[in-house]
Amino acid sequence: MKQSLTIAIGADHGGPALKASLVAQLRAAGHTVLDMGTDGPARVDYPDFAHPVCAAVESGQARFGILICGTGIGMSIAANRHRGIRCGLCTDVTMARLTREHNDANVLALGARIIGEAVAADIVAAFLAAKYEGGRHQDRLDKLNPA
Repeated sequence: MKQSLTIAIGADHGGPALKASLVAQLRAAGHTVLDMGTDGPARVDYPDFAHPVCAAVESGQARFGILICGTGIGMSIAANRHRGIRCGLCTDVTMARLTREHNDANVLALGARIIGEAVAADIVAAFLAAKYEGGRHQDRLDKLNPA
C-alpha cells in the first residue's frame, strides 16, 4: 500500500485547470491536499501562491508542494527564495525522478502552458514515488545553505 502524504498545491491564473486535475488525481490516490488557490482565470501574482505552499512545506504541515504557473519559471524562482525549499521545475518524468533522487526536492514546479494534463500527472507520480539517494548528493545540498 502506498504511503498517504499531505501535499500543498497552488497556482496562479495560468494554472487553475491543471491544478484542479492534479488535486483530483492526488485525492483519488489517497493523499491529503492543501489547496492554496487560485481557482480562476483572473490575473493574480504567482508569489502570493508560492509563498503559502512553501510555508506549509517548511513548517511540516505538508510533506511536498506543487506549484503551477504558465511556464513554471516564476513559481520556481519564488519557491527557491525560501531557505528550506528545493524546488525543481520539471517538464518530464526523468527530471521529476532525478530532482527527488539527486536534489531532495520538496517542491515541484510545473508549467501549465508547457505540458498537458497527462504529462503533468505522470510527472507528479514520478516525483512522489522517487526517493532521495543521499550519499554523494548530500555534500552538494549542504553547500546550498552555508552557515
